[in-house]
Amino acid sequence: MEIQSSIANDIDIIYEDEYLVAINKEAGLLVHRSWLDKGETRFAMQLTRDAVGCHVFPVHRLDRPTSGVLLFAKSSAVARTLTEAFTAHEVPKQYLAVVRGFIPDKGTIDYALSFQPDAIADKFADWDKPAQEAVTHWQCLAQIELPVAVSKKHATSRYSLVQLTPETGRKHQLRRHMKHVFHPIIGDTSYGDIRHTRFFRTQYDCTRMLLHAQALALNHPITGEPLLLEAGLDDQWMGILEAFAWVVSAKAYLK
Repeated sequence: MEIQSSIANDIDIIYEDEYLVAINKEAGLLVHRSWLDKGETRFAMQLTRDAVGCHVFPVHRLDRPTSGVLLFAKSSAVARTLTEAFTAHEVPKQYLAVVRGFIPDKGTIDYALSFQPDAIADKFADWDKPAQEAVTHWQCLAQIELPVAVSKKHATSRYSLVQLTPETGRKHQLRRHMKHVFHPIIGDTSYGDIRHTRFFRTQYDCTRMLLHAQALALNHPITGEPLLLEAGLDDQWMGILEAFAWVVSAKAYLK
């Protein structure tokens, strides 16, 4: 069975067959249960399991505030194959983000990141690892300058819409890399600029981090056929695009 862009049990399923299921995860939704968020009752893994009627296995990470393509396997064997592909950087991923400032047209961030262990997933990992290689490519898609002094240092405020393509998959890589080059992602409460986050919240009713996993490409773990999974933008994202008169292609550029 293959499903394209259907809503099931409060989960947006963008692809499903007998081996895989991919959803468009909403911003703020945890992937799975965590003792760090004991008060939460909704989790992507459980909601997906209930929607498809079988246990599902996560094969990669997506931060809680990030929306977009999240892939699950329907068996542990397929999960192992997919996890190995992600680990070997054989699954290209494409993200959209709104960042502070005017970023150059395109470029690459090659900046190693210190290991940030997850209290659960990395319980038995070596927490004293040296900084890990991390590479992110970006392309600027659009820019805008607003006649608003969000910062006291500038009479206007500038923003860029960027396409981000990570080569590696370090924890919070895109968020940390954007901060490193002084173009933090709007709405990022850990690495961002709180003044601009507040401005977007009050001016545009945008309460989320503007980072979206738009697409990922892979070879099907069973058939070997190329598969491109794409996730649409939510209402808050669309509101920003409309306010800034920005146009985003509905199709990704991954191959």
